[in-house]
Amino acid sequence: MSGTSLDGIDVVLADFSGVFPELQQTFFIPYDETLRSKLLALHQLGDDELNRAALMSNRLSHLYAEAVFKLLRQSNVAPEQVIAIGCHGQTVRHCPEPERNYTIQLVNAALLVELTKITVVADFRSRDIAAGGQGAPLVPAFHQAIFKSTNISRAIVNIGGIANISCLDPGRAVIGFDCGPGNLLLDAWCLRHTGQSYDKGGGWAAQGKIIPDLFAKLMATKYFSLAPPKSTGRDFFNIEWLESHLSGDEVPVDVQATLLQVTVNAIANSIQRDCVAVKEIYICGGGAHNILLVERLREALQTRKVSLTDELGVAVDWVEAYAFAWLAQQALLGKAINLAAVSGAQGERILGAIYPV
Repeated sequence: MSGTSLDGIDVVLADFSGVFPELQQTFFIPYDETLRSKLLALHQLGDDELNRAALMSNRLSHLYAEAVFKLLRQSNVAPEQVIAIGCHGQTVRHCPEPERNYTIQLVNAALLVELTKITVVADFRSRDIAAGGQGAPLVPAFHQAIFKSTNISRAIVNIGGIANISCLDPGRAVIGFDCGPGNLLLDAWCLRHTGQSYDKGGGWAAQGKIIPDLFAKLMATKYFSLAPPKSTGRDFFNIEWLESHLSGDEVPVDVQATLLQVTVNAIANSIQRDCVAVKEIYICGGGAHNILLVERLREALQTRKVSLTDELGVAVDWVEAYAFAWLAQQALLGKAINLAAVSGAQGERILGAIYPV
């Protein structure tokens, strides 16, 4: 998995052969700044896009293969022992609205098969969008399979570049949606003004004050009030969107504090409005390491338990990569797992294109 935060590649080794799934090994390869910049540039219109996208797909595929081999060596597992690689690819455009109706995740899956000699399952989003869905989020079915309780309503909140929520209410259909920006604006603003790629623990934001007018303008954005199903990404929530709401005389650290509160409110408001029965909230993704963000969520959701997915047996950094291993397994089994109630598709579909060895 390489997500909207553009920090690198998470890879896991998962075993689904037993009664309970087992996460056996994990590995991470960071993106260097040159690669990250080139990927970020592909989120915007520019010259020679097709060529640049194709080159990035090839480059990423070599990196994915490198990550796989390093993980397997670390695990003392041979490539021929692996049934399949589930590869999400790197999202550079996500435009599910009817007038555009497409999503782009960069990976050359055929090349990845040749490099690894392992079957690859990729392109998980396109079929759902073709069926009238949002194509995202994809993880609620996995969250249901791994984290559901038979008697307690839970929400799994993944705070990556974008924040998404899965509401797991026993006896009811799963609800899942993107609630708004997670780390992407916080990271971009932090990099611009401190030179650091992210605000460690929320320490910089803690030094600032929320700007009431800016906070009100950002939270008035229509997306936050839309009912599910809904999904979003850098195509909407980006630094240009933020700048369009700035007067220019704001203190940078106060903007950071305001952005953090926007992420908090987007999550808390969504749970209070769309997941009213939820009693327990478990956080995963990079945002789980933002101490201030988690503290603010606990303050906003006082009557509910707020913890990390570590408590449920999966460390916060590996939930998404684990999900795509599971999604690949479901594709190979021919199981439909897009959850039409989550995505808004016309029905449930088998997701993922299979590239056999």
